Amino acid sequence: MRVSEIFFSLQGETSRVGLPTVFVRLTGCPLRCGYCDTEYAFYGGESISISAILEKVSGYASHYVTVTGGEPLAQKECLELLRLLCDTGYLVSLETSGALDISGVDVRVSKVLDIKTPGSGELQKNRWANLEHLTRHDELKFVLCDEADYQWAVKMICERQLDIICPILFSPVYGKLDPGMLATWVLRDRLPVRMQIQLHKLLWGEGPGR
Repeated sequence: MRVSEIFFSLQGETSRVGLPTVFVRLTGCPLRCGYCDTEYAFYGGESISISAILEKVSGYASHYVTVTGGEPLAQKECLELLRLLCDTGYLVSLETSGALDISGVDVRVSKVLDIKTPGSGELQKNRWANLEHLTRHDELKFVLCDEADYQWAVKMICERQLDIICPILFSPVYGKLDPGMLATWVLRDRLPVRMQIQLHKLLWGEGPGR
C-alpha cells in the first residue's frame, strides 16, 4: 500500500476526540476540496506491506486506530487492512470522503463519512447510496465554509432524515468560518448535531494532524 505517514496523536475530531490514537494516513485522493489540509497526501508516500503497517501500529500500544487520507478507499487493499486491524482487537475508525463505495467496509469499523457541501467544490461527488450502509456507530460529518453551507446542511438533514441514521458532526473550516458563529446557529435552530472544533489545531496550530 502507499502510505503517507503513520503517527501517534490525540484524535482531534469525531466522538472519539481527545483519545490517544494511531493514525494511518494512506496516499491518494480523487477529490480536491478547497479547504483540504492534507494535500501532501495526494501523491508520493511509501510503499509498505499490510503486515509492516500492522507491526508499526502495534509499536504504539494504542487501543484506537484511525485510517485516513487522502481518501483511504482509493486503495483497494484498504478493506483488508481495516479487517485485519479489527481482527487484532483495535477499535478502528475510517475517515472517508463519501465519494467511494463503503459497502465492503468491515461492519466493526466506525465509518466517519463526509457529506461534501457546495463550498467544498466537490458537491457532485457525494455518493448518496452510501447512506444505506451506515449504522448508529458510524458518523456523518459536514465541513462548513460559510452560512450558505450551513443552510444547505440543515436542508439535507431534514430532507434525508440523517439524524435517524447516525450521529451528525458540524465542523467549521479552520480560519474561514468563525466557530462561535456556527455555535450560535446550531443553538438557534435546535439542531440534532454535535458541533466540533479540531482539537489538534487548537493545541498545535494549523496543520494536518499533530
